[in-house]
Order: sequence, then structure tokens, then C-alpha cells
Amino acid sequence: MSFVAFRLRRRWRLLLPTGLALLLAGCLAMPQTSLFAMRLAVTSLGVEDVRIGPYAIRAGLDTSDITSLIASSLGTGSLPVQATLAMGLGLPRGMPPVELNGFRWTLDVPDAEPISGNYAERVALTPGDDADLRLPVSFDVLGDRQRFAPMVQLASQLANRGELPAGSELAITPGGVRGLGVSLPPGLWMPTVRFSVNPDGSLTPQS
Repeated sequence: MSFVAFRLRRRWRLLLPTGLALLLAGCLAMPQTSLFAMRLAVTSLGVEDVRIGPYAIRAGLDTSDITSLIASSLGTGSLPVQATLAMGLGLPRGMPPVELNGFRWTLDVPDAEPISGNYAERVALTPGDDADLRLPVSFDVLGDRQRFAPMVQLASQLANRGELPAGSELAITPGGVRGLGVSLPPGLWMPTVRFSVNPDGSLTPQS
């Protein structure tokens, strides 16, 4: 065997394992790339079951009595505004179905303390079939604790409109993801998605 042929054969033996490794890595990366390209979509966001402490706030309710009740109850402790967020969560069409191992959420409402929480249940997501979720929220209104108007006003707005105030922001950070035969850890392939609430109640994704 000539010296040139020996060198070529040796080089081929070195390149073959490297090429196979790159090919295998590319095959494994294909489903992960598909998951990485996927973005969550909040398809709807409503407000239900509005309360101030133990007092239910309904649409059209005269809140003058509620204000006096709150004033008489403050001695027993904090009376946060409580509600339930009714959220539709989906995927863009053309994306593969996945299962989220829960997610972390944060909510920033004007004139209220930002809040956050964890949705601990698994969520199955299929494009065209939105998941219908419920998130309990509880937040304190900023300002003088002896002035109840902002608290009652916010609760009344939530109950009457059935939606968050304009300027509110919701962020969702998915947990682990399962789909296309792979399981991915949280935060690596599906980043945090953020949405702002418009005056008409619609949502605008934030970059």
C-alpha cells in the first residue's frame, strides 16, 4: 500500500465516527428544534368569583355597604382582593401536541402588588383544542390602608367587566415539556411568554 493511500485510509477512519456522531446529533435535535419553535398562546383571559375577603362582589352590586363592611373588618387582618382567572391556553396550529409539567405565572395589575404562583398540574396541549384552566389570585391594593376606594373600585371593575384592567401583564414560564418522544427540562426550550391586556380586554404578546 502506498503512503498516500495509507494516509487517506487513516483519515477516513478518523472522519467516519465524527460524521456518524454529527448525524446522530442532528436526528436527536430535530424534535427538540420543533419544541423550541413552539410558543404558548393565551387564547382567552377572564375574571370570575371576585371577592374582598369574605365579601362577594357581583356585577352591578352597590358597593357602598361593602366599603363599610371592609372598614369594620380590617381589625381582623388583611382583606385582599381575590378572584379566579379563567384562562385558555393553546398552541399555534401546525405545532405538535405536548404535555406541560405545570408552569409558573406572574401577574402585574395596575395599582396592586405584583403576584405570582405555580400551576402544579400537568397540562395537555393540542393545537386547535385549548386547555381551559383556572388560576386563583389574591393581591393587595397599593395605597393608604385606611382608604378603601381603590380596593372596592378594582374589585368592582373586575366583577363588572369580567376581565383584567388595561395595562395588566401576565407572564407564564412553562415547566418541563414532553412531546415528540422527548422530555425537556423547564426553561430550556420554551421561554417565558408575556402578554399585556389592552383596553378592550384583548391580549398582546410581548417580545
